[in-house]
Amino acid sequence: MKKVTLKDIAGHFGVSISTVSKAINDSHEISNDLKLKIQAYAKEKHYKPNRLALNLLNKSTKTIGVVVPNILNYFFVQVLYGIEKVANENGYNIISCISNESSAKETKTLEFFDAGTVDGVIMSLAEESQNEDKHEALIDIINNDIPVVLFDRVSDAVQCDKVVVDDFEAGYKITKHLIHIGCKNIAVVNPIASSSVGKLRILGYKKALEEFEVEFDPKLIINLTVKDDLDLLMSFLLNYKTIEGIIGIDELIAVQVLEVVKARGYNVPNDISIIGFTNGQLSKYVTPSLTMVSQHGKYIGEQTATLLINRIKSPGQPYETKTVKTSLLVRDSTKKLQ
Repeated sequence: MKKVTLKDIAGHFGVSISTVSKAINDSHEISNDLKLKIQAYAKEKHYKPNRLALNLLNKSTKTIGVVVPNILNYFFVQVLYGIEKVANENGYNIISCISNESSAKETKTLEFFDAGTVDGVIMSLAEESQNEDKHEALIDIINNDIPVVLFDRVSDAVQCDKVVVDDFEAGYKITKHLIHIGCKNIAVVNPIASSSVGKLRILGYKKALEEFEVEFDPKLIINLTVKDDLDLLMSFLLNYKTIEGIIGIDELIAVQVLEVVKARGYNVPNDISIIGFTNGQLSKYVTPSLTMVSQHGKYIGEQTATLLINRIKSPGQPYETKTVKTSLLVRDSTKKLQ
């Protein structure tokens, strides 16, 4: 079936192409009777506007590119939800991509966005990119006047708007909570050790230990990679000394740690208390339900999208960094405060 154009509709009604365009866009310049007739005919003939032509004409795609490092982490799902909500409210669509923690994939995605496909970019850096501290593709986009907002995992080397979680304070707060409920030997299972987020949470953990005069033991830190066997590393940990508390640096790891600990006959929380990050669905429905740190992902998504849209509308303003505090949601995987 031949695609119906503005010219075809104009010929049917004996009017100009400009008149048809105005009618379809609900302009007050066209009489209501003619406007309704043109709109009804366009719908009947399945007319679709040429978005590429409109983008070229308006010098805008009304599209935001979003790059997240890992869609399995519920935090990023929450962020995407918040971004899309604000984007849609402001007439923008989003293209969401996953770097899968790869700097090469991140670069390829940014090159695609740099080809005029989006009006702006929202991104959380891949762990590999943070580890290498190379951000040429990202800096190129900014230099090409495409606004960028970084969130969660950011870099001081990139000058742009940012929304960050106070991960140092979060690491400090949960360690302090475990100490207050009687835990002394507190282990950490960290699958994102190379990322800024993972490093900051460990620094907060160390700060709490120091404040309460608990000696830091590096053997209680498991820096997990995709090649590692969590069961084996947890066996080494649990055989090393009596562990009273474990921090899982993300939700999936916290759930896996819980299952490993239970399978070895430990009672949670009486023997070992467990706390994780990201208040997703998994943590609510395991047994016992997990005490979690909420990073307020939806709110972060809303803030990043708002910052980006404001930047698109008003370029040239000073860059802004927003810091979001976390909340501790106490459930059944930790002992109660005495």
